[in-house]
Amino acid sequence: MTPPEAPEDGINQPRVKPPAASVCAPKPLSVLKNRSDFLKAARARRQGTSSMMVQARKRAPDEGAGIRVGFTCSKKVGNAVARNRARRRLREAARAVLPTQGHEGWDYVLIGRAEVTAGRAFDAMLDDLHYALRKIHAPRK
Repeated sequence: MTPPEAPEDGINQPRVKPPAASVCAPKPLSVLKNRSDFLKAARARRQGTSSMMVQARKRAPDEGAGIRVGFTCSKKVGNAVARNRARRRLREAARAVLPTQGHEGWDYVLIGRAEVTAGRAFDAMLDDLHYALRKIHAPRK
């Protein structure tokens, strides 16, 4: 049985289906897992901000497409609880920013900073990531 349609009197509007997921879906992010990928990113471009360090490298065409991202926090950040919290915050910042600001075919590594990443305001973390990506992708002189 189908639900009755609402009258179109300006107050009650009929339900409209959202566009298909493929139309409005952001670019998917893959997660870096291999140590060799982290080491390659460490030898490439980097930009520090007050809440994180961002390392980025353009992959070779034969290494695949898409945006890949890795997260790391050293023991300087704190105990396991503090490191996991910092990593979760970095993961959410990357999920919010990289699909729109990241470049296809690039690897990004977000490194948490001691005592800052877990406690900084989330909006400030997003701004830091925007800033780092702008600097990394700025044309070289």
